[in-house]
Amino acid sequence: MNNITTIKINKETKERLDRLKEYKRETYDEVLRKVLFILNVSKKNPEKATQLFRRLDSIIKRKRTDDEE
Repeated sequence: MNNITTIKINKETKERLDRLKEYKRETYDEVLRKVLFILNVSKKNPEKATQLFRRLDSIIKRKRTDDEE
């Protein structure tokens, strides 16, 4: 039994998800799970969620710098 499905998203949404990838071959499922995890953490522990957002932001900024070189 296959547990994979297809969803339709706007092109802009896809582009935003692309910018959240920590590495090139990261799947959209992984990106969405990461975002949902941080959202759930933010409900229970806002400080921890802030740390996770900062970590993710620094990884993304580093990735962009590497891609530009």
